[in-house]
Amino acid sequence: MKILVGISRVIVGILFIISGLIKLNDPVGFSFKLKDYFAPEVLDLGFLVPYALLIAIFLVIFEVLVGVALLLGYLKKATLWALMLMIVFFTFLTFYSAYFNKVTDCGCFGDAIKLTPWESFTKDVILLVLIVILFVGRKYIQPFFTREIRSILIFIAFIGCLGVTYYVLLHLPIIDFRPYKIGANIKEGMTVPENAPGPIYEYKWKFNSNGEEIVITTNGEYPQVDGELISTETEMIQEGYTPPIHDFTMERDGEDYTEQFLAEENLVVIVAYSLGNTEKDGYIPIKEITDRALKNGYNVIGLSASSQEMTEALVADYKLNFKFYFCDETTLKTIVRSNPGILELDNGTIKQKLHWNDAQKIQLPVVENAKPKLDLSLKQRLDSISVLDQKYRNLMQARSLEERKTLGEKMGLSEAEYSGDLAKMQSVLDSVNMIFVEKYFIEKGYPGKSVVGEESSLVAWHVLQHNPDKIPLYLPLVKKAAAEGEIPKTSAAMMEDRYLMMEGKPQIYGTQGMSYDDARGSFIWPIADAETVNERRKNAGFEEPIEVYAKILFGEDFIYEPRTMEQINQQ
Repeated sequence: MKILVGISRVIVGILFIISGLIKLNDPVGFSFKLKDYFAPEVLDLGFLVPYALLIAIFLVIFEVLVGVALLLGYLKKATLWALMLMIVFFTFLTFYSAYFNKVTDCGCFGDAIKLTPWESFTKDVILLVLIVILFVGRKYIQPFFTREIRSILIFIAFIGCLGVTYYVLLHLPIIDFRPYKIGANIKEGMTVPENAPGPIYEYKWKFNSNGEEIVITTNGEYPQVDGELISTETEMIQEGYTPPIHDFTMERDGEDYTEQFLAEENLVVIVAYSLGNTEKDGYIPIKEITDRALKNGYNVIGLSASSQEMTEALVADYKLNFKFYFCDETTLKTIVRSNPGILELDNGTIKQKLHWNDAQKIQLPVVENAKPKLDLSLKQRLDSISVLDQKYRNLMQARSLEERKTLGEKMGLSEAEYSGDLAKMQSVLDSVNMIFVEKYFIEKGYPGKSVVGEESSLVAWHVLQHNPDKIPLYLPLVKKAAAEGEIPKTSAAMMEDRYLMMEGKPQIYGTQGMSYDDARGSFIWPIADAETVNERRKNAGFEEPIEVYAKILFGEDFIYEPRTMEQINQQ
């Protein structure tokens, strides 16, 4: 019994210390896991959610100290009761989680060792048995050292835990066990290997054979049975390979930019998973280092799960010179334990990752053959114009007054604004925006991506699109910018087609369509040399042939039929 107690003492003590230290390395991550347990569908302890981080810190430090106390033989009775109460609670919790499939990862060993719910429960049962052995044979637990030395060692362990906690909360985890650690490639992390195992399904086939119901179970193949099939039930009995990185996206305005940004060589990403509880002080150093990054030839973007209205308000408040894109909140919390946090990516590989407290430590050498320094003040002005360019247009899409009111209040508009003549108010803004853009056109040309960055290069184009009377004057400037790579060729092509349609002439690339409520219906505006339009579209950068593009405009049931100007004029 003495030997059994000694072995149990070492195993339990070391496991508690290792488990506690792993979670102590990342208390923020453990607090996220506690919030999962506090959720309404699990333990329904929502009142504890605001205190999740404090509870996490207390639990992990207590876990380490209990493990140390057991090995030292410090306060034997109190230590054993603490161990027993903890393991009974966690055994119940892991059983509840596994049986009802509530939380798929207990977080017992943080991100270092992933356990399924039933594996977690089994681990706790084993620990429970070992702790019962310690209880029964507690007379064999002899203390080490004198009482004073044991107290000093416990105090040192406590201070050490506090020091580690303080460091990782103000910086980042000392060891990163997550798939987004420095050196990891996000694209490779999302890839499923060719020979990766797929999911295994079990099929239950119910047949009526000679008036009798029979059920045959297979893994997919149709059973050879004489009879009529009644029903089939499918159950996945083994999951297939899941890549370590999933749910990672970079989206904005309904478009996916993930592939584009993961292919960039010099990209700085600001992660702010939730603007509702972000550290506002962090955006002061972030403003400084992102401006420096832009000047040194880097592209800069933000990632957040918050709404576009909230991110644009943040950008305006702190005069940030980059845009935010959407990404899943859980994914962003996994990427970096700082809100906001900083990443540097090179073709999808994470080169640097920092807490906002360490923003000044980021290394941003001037990129060789970098594009010219951006005009940050102009970029900021254009980004503000971009917001005004859409201010009332979004409201004009509202299908009811109530929906318009909801959107208006969300945007911080007064009742007079969201209930007024939206088209007239937007027209005023469009005219004011055009005054600034036109002045720049005349003095310096088109403000393309070499001047204001790729994300702001199309602001002037949108302003011009919304002032069609100015298109004839500045279309040559837009075409020149496209030829020089300052804006996409597709943008110049769309504007040229729009101009030709306004002039009552055939378009070139087939980008413009018309819809009427009468017999004319919907159609693609006549195209010059319609037979070769797809070749021109391809040369201009359009991916879809005209037949597919027409369906995008007018719906899947639409069939493209070329029309001539004579047909249009006769209608």
